[in-house]
Amino acid sequence: MEENDHQARLFIAPTKTAIITTLSNLIIQSCHRALQRSNIFTIALSGGSLPTFLQGLPDAFSRANIDPQWDKWHVLLADERCVVSSHEDSNLAAIRTYFTNRVGIPPSQIYGIDETLLGSSEDVAASYQENVVKYLLDRYNKSTGDDNGGKIDCVLLGFGPDGHTCSLFPNHKLLSEQTLLVASIDDSPKPPPSRITLTLPFLNQYCRKIIFCGAGESKRPIIQTVFTNVEEAANNAVKQHDYGGAKVALVQLSNPAPYPCGMVRPHQGCGDDDSLIWLVDQDACS
Repeated sequence: MEENDHQARLFIAPTKTAIITTLSNLIIQSCHRALQRSNIFTIALSGGSLPTFLQGLPDAFSRANIDPQWDKWHVLLADERCVVSSHEDSNLAAIRTYFTNRVGIPPSQIYGIDETLLGSSEDVAASYQENVVKYLLDRYNKSTGDDNGGKIDCVLLGFGPDGHTCSLFPNHKLLSEQTLLVASIDDSPKPPPSRITLTLPFLNQYCRKIIFCGAGESKRPIIQTVFTNVEEAANNAVKQHDYGGAKVALVQLSNPAPYPCGMVRPHQGCGDDDSLIWLVDQDACS
C-alpha cells in the first residue's frame, strides 16, 4: 500500500463510557498475540485523559477468562513532562493512579524518566531512548530471534483539539525529526514547556499497533479532517458485539496530513492486520 493510500480502522463507541469496553478488548487481543509471539508484551501509554480509559482492563481480562500475565508486561511512556513522578503534571503519576497501581506489573517494568537528569530535557530524552526504548526493542529481538529492529506491541495515544498527539504539536520543528526515536521539547505550547516525546520515525517504524482514543464534540473537527471519508464510513459502519457494540469502518487518511495525529501512520504490513486504529465515541464522530 502506498503512503498516500494509508487507511485506518475506525471504531465508534456509542458513548464515552463504552470506549472503555472497546479499548479493553483491543488491548486484550494485542496482548494475547504478543505473548504468543514473544512471551512479553510491550505497551506505550500517553497521559492526559487516556489513563482513565484503562480502569476497566483488569475486569475485562477476567470476563474474557484470559490470564493477562502482568509479570510479562513492560510499560513505557509515549511522552512525559520533565517533572518528578510525584508532580501533578506527570503522565506517569496518572498512569499509576488509574492503571498500574491496580495490577501486578513489576515496578521495574514500568519505565519512567531518569529524574536525576531533569536539569536538561535533552539529556532526559537521550537517556530514555537508550535505556528504555532501545532496551525494549533489543529485548524483543532476543525473545523472538528476529533481527529486524523489533517492535513495540501496542501504543495508546490521545489527540487534542489542536490535533497534537504525544508532545508533537502543529507546526513544530519536531514534526520534521528524521533520526531520533525520543526527542526533547522546551517550547511546548501547553504547560509545562519541557517534555520528552516519542517521534514520528519511532511511531511509524517501530510500533506493531497504534490506537488513538478520544471522546466528545471537541474532537469532531479533528476526526472530520484527518479522514477523507469519515461521514460515509460512519454511515456504513458495522456493529461489532465483541467490541462493546462499537461500530467499525475502514477510513482513508487525508493527504497531506492536516495535524500531527494524522501523521502517525505505522508501516502497514509489518505488524498486525489493523496497525492503525482510531477509537472515538459517537459525539466525536457525528
